[in-house]
Amino acid sequence: MSILDKLISRGTSRGLVGLDISSSAVKLLELAQRGDRYVVEAYAVEPLPVDAVNDKQIAQPEVVAEAIKRAVQRAGTSNRNVAVAVAGSSVITKIIQMAGSLSESDMEEQIKAEADQYIPYPIEDVNLDFQVLGTSDKDAGAVDVLLAACRREQVDQRVACAELAGLRPVVVDIEAYALESACQFLSHQMPAEGVKKTVAVVDMGASTTSVLVLHDKETVYTRDQAFGGKQLTEDIMRHYGMSYEDAGKAKRNGNLPEGYESEVLAHFLSDMAQQIDRSFQFFFSASASHAQIDQIILAGGCAHIPGVDRAIQDRLQIPTVIARPFAQMSVSSRARPALLAKDEAALLIACGLAWRAFDQAD
Repeated sequence: MSILDKLISRGTSRGLVGLDISSSAVKLLELAQRGDRYVVEAYAVEPLPVDAVNDKQIAQPEVVAEAIKRAVQRAGTSNRNVAVAVAGSSVITKIIQMAGSLSESDMEEQIKAEADQYIPYPIEDVNLDFQVLGTSDKDAGAVDVLLAACRREQVDQRVACAELAGLRPVVVDIEAYALESACQFLSHQMPAEGVKKTVAVVDMGASTTSVLVLHDKETVYTRDQAFGGKQLTEDIMRHYGMSYEDAGKAKRNGNLPEGYESEVLAHFLSDMAQQIDRSFQFFFSASASHAQIDQIILAGGCAHIPGVDRAIQDRLQIPTVIARPFAQMSVSSRARPALLAKDEAALLIACGLAWRAFDQAD
């Protein structure tokens, strides 16, 4: 186990369930590999009460643990090894250069001794990990090392909830990295399978939108912003005089009054397009070598709004599709293929976490 304890954990064994704890639901996914194909073995989505998770902080661990238990039961998996993720906003990452001749244990000791140069928190308050990326372009005798640090409470919250649910957390990843891992299962949707193309994956959940821009299938930009489907729920609540809970149920079940699409949904979709475009403008200003987005792939709970892909495409004039990470996978009957298809776009982070079972590159 590295000094960062579990963050970006190495040496994962096969047999691992991805567990995504978001602000609105617990999402669980288990993958298997048969030959050169991946198989969805099990999955479940279990809604969380309002305020169980706020701003990526788990406020009610017992409630979250009970939701995880229900998700495990519903999925029907016997696997108790899980990978969870912390939000990118709670993680500090930095690429440093270290002597290529150092062993991993020597690197660990040096990072411990020099941690205060890289991290603005006392080392006893953080979980740290590092990963050697390869030979440094800055120094032929050095290697680039990715250093990641997360406040210990963020890691402990997720580990504790998993353990309360009877699970064994063996990997703590970063949400943005899990999202990046899952993008390998979207290349079939990209123009030219992503080769020499700039594709934006927009994962819009209840309270956070994560934008990941890939060029030639490599990540060139990431950004998180505080915007999501919670705003639509609040708009419904205000417009129709509902409680937040009733507005959420009406949104999920489609039981909304006539005129909803023009009176409420259209305004939300306009705001959604504006938020996405704002992220793109930040990307263009930060990157002199990219001037256009060739495609948008929508993911997260908001991707399941009927017609959202057409609405975003019309407003931004960029080809837009809904993420289908499992389109080229087999799906076991236990994973309930018809239900999985309805939740597919919201499972990207869980998919990236589940894939860690097969990631032998660390």
